[in-house]
Amino acid sequence: MSKTPTSVRAPRGRGRPSADCAQGADTLLRTARRCFALRGFEATSVREIARRAEVDPALIAHHFGSKEALWLAVVEQIARQVQPMFDTAAALRRDPALSPRQRVEQGLMHFSDRVFEDPDIGMFFSTAATEEGERLNALVEHLVRPFHDVFVPLLDDAMASGEVAPSDPHLLFTLLTQGISKTVAYSHVLRAVSPLPDDPVRFKRQLLGTVFRLLGDPPQP
Repeated sequence: MSKTPTSVRAPRGRGRPSADCAQGADTLLRTARRCFALRGFEATSVREIARRAEVDPALIAHHFGSKEALWLAVVEQIARQVQPMFDTAAALRRDPALSPRQRVEQGLMHFSDRVFEDPDIGMFFSTAATEEGERLNALVEHLVRPFHDVFVPLLDDAMASGEVAPSDPHLLFTLLTQGISKTVAYSHVLRAVSPLPDDPVRFKRQLLGTVFRLLGDPPQP
């Protein structure tokens, strides 16, 4: 992963949870992620996170040192969770059994699976993307750029082969990933006008079908 921005303190090495309490630390970070996702960094207090996690605020201070370090630890936790998705996208480019368009579609399916498994990630990202400065830099370097750098080549290959309609690959990457992530993260908004979110299997199928159509019509055999 990328270098930690100098103005955002990384979690204290001495105070990090040991292996026997890793599950508790993971739960705490997930709770912090949810709080940051719902309220944003500035409006979220360490006391609120501690209350929701049912721990003493001093425990958070002991393990992470500051709210900014806790926020960065959440980003790093998400990066570890989605690393297999990055690896899969990179491996797809070397898969001779798939056409260039099929590699793009498989990459989007894996991305969709990840988003549906944990929609809080998409909500956290959407909220955190309104940040400026070092927190935004951390978000880009840990989460956006790693996926961009393995997925955009899939789009380039598919466009070069004529299997995906030509467009700016960076814009298309953003449109596809943000479209999937935000639609799932804020499915409660869609639920106000559509029953799709109440049927996750159909919801995912319909969402992917719509996304695939944004790639343009596949070539006819």
